[in-house]
Amino acid sequence: MESYNYNTFKELGIDNIFVQDNISKSSKGVLRGLHFQKDEYAQAKLVYVLRGAVLDITVDLREDSETFGKYVAVELNDKNKQMLFIPRGFAHGFLTLEEDTEFIYKCDNFYNPKSEVGIIWNDRDLNIDWNLDKYNIKEKELIISEKDKKNITFKEYRRGK
Repeated sequence: MESYNYNTFKELGIDNIFVQDNISKSSKGVLRGLHFQKDEYAQAKLVYVLRGAVLDITVDLREDSETFGKYVAVELNDKNKQMLFIPRGFAHGFLTLEEDTEFIYKCDNFYNPKSEVGIIWNDRDLNIDWNLDKYNIKEKELIISEKDKKNITFKEYRRGK
């Protein structure tokens, strides 16, 4: 099965050249994000699930956009085989919904830790509905890295720009 073909995506208006692939393997209840890289290190991503399921969240951080500060939530899994393209200028996060979930994301720019920013997953202004009840996951059971627990708020991000 072909998972990616540049020409097919180019016909759809996505002509990004992906330079790095990342694979994340996680148990149920792992929450990552909301991550992005700034300035010349910004990344577009193409994400999909190889095994398991995720709730994928993207937040528009493009200040000149009509959807600035709004989010989209999409369930990606190994049954629907959908992919999500995330343009540069968006924050990205996900919640794993099944054990042993393998999540792949292709990036069009290399990882640069000095340009990485994280916005806290439960930011009050963004008010993201992670659908924890729907997926039978309790907030106290979420597995969040120490790094992601220290992410800044959306207001702090906007002040720091």
